[in-house]
Amino acid sequence: MREKIFGVLLAGGLSRRMGGGDKPLLEIGGRPIIAHAIARLAPQCDGLVINANGDPARFGAFGLPVVADTVEGFAGPLAGVLAGMDYAAAHWPEATDIVSAPADTPFLPDDLVARLRAARETAGAQIAVAESGDRVHHAVALWPVALREELRRALAEEGVRKVSAFIARYPNANVAWPDKPYDPFFNVNRPEEVETARAIAQGCP
Repeated sequence: MREKIFGVLLAGGLSRRMGGGDKPLLEIGGRPIIAHAIARLAPQCDGLVINANGDPARFGAFGLPVVADTVEGFAGPLAGVLAGMDYAAAHWPEATDIVSAPADTPFLPDDLVARLRAARETAGAQIAVAESGDRVHHAVALWPVALREELRRALAEEGVRKVSAFIARYPNANVAWPDKPYDPFFNVNRPEEVETARAIAQGCP
């Protein structure tokens, strides 16, 4: 039976380096950054949700479920991964896996899910993680929903916050993408990077 893979776009961060606000709602190429991410990830998944805290109405235009962290205290991307797993378990009982990606990553590769799935199977791993250039992008990963209670314990009882630290507990595989002519995992963290993203979008298929 084919795996059922659902996506979660992580928009729960505090955007401190951008002075607050919602980075994914900044516009590049005439559309919000998150709209680019949705357009690239949705066709690769059996369903998609946005992980965001606060008023969900600000993401209402995208027609997707918006799920808040299920652990308190802005616990970072791992909390968003858990929120996606919890939503999948409650609403998509056929879900075997989720794929996570930051919502401020507008150039996600079209073969993201296929390559993560293949690498995990080849390596006999539980989690597959994207990399490009010399960077591993731990928040861009394929996770089995079956890990959700272990992730909940790590967050709530052990105080684990680093995505890489949790992934390291399990057999994992990295999948490399080229970072030329642009990095497909480029994300907008600082004001000056908005202009970089706009320049990439102009020449991006």
